[in-house]
Amino acid sequence: MSTGADECARQVLETVPLVMRAIRAEMRSHRVPDLSVPQFRVLIFLNRHERASLSDVAGHVGLMLPSMSRMIDGLVARNLVRRQTDADDRRRVALTLTTLGRTAMQSAYESTQAHLTKRLAALPAPDRTIIRKAMQALASIFGSGREATTARGR
Repeated sequence: MSTGADECARQVLETVPLVMRAIRAEMRSHRVPDLSVPQFRVLIFLNRHERASLSDVAGHVGLMLPSMSRMIDGLVARNLVRRQTDADDRRRVALTLTTLGRTAMQSAYESTQAHLTKRLAALPAPDRTIIRKAMQALASIFGSGREATTARGR
């Protein structure tokens, strides 16, 4: 690895956790009570991937199927997620957000985006352009096209 790439990797390792801490704190303050960050990530994923399978969601969140199944059970019990048998493959269960789940996800997402907007507005416009381009570059190497979109599907 070149020195430039090595320094870049060090900066990412040091900065991303700081940004994620701020994002998590803001999301926690605007989400449904007792909703964990992994549960919130499930809601965001299901918003982008309507009718995803349990395996799809588990892979995204990084949990084994039994743990993800228990998490989904809790979200179903709270009327945030709905399980439906897939019409094309009766062995497959499709997961979707309920109206309450979508509302909870959007509320927390929008308030977190507003908070980040306010914090980033303190930077000069050229710095914000650099950050936007850097985020696009990171998304291109770390996420698929679908994962690099926002929670609202843009």
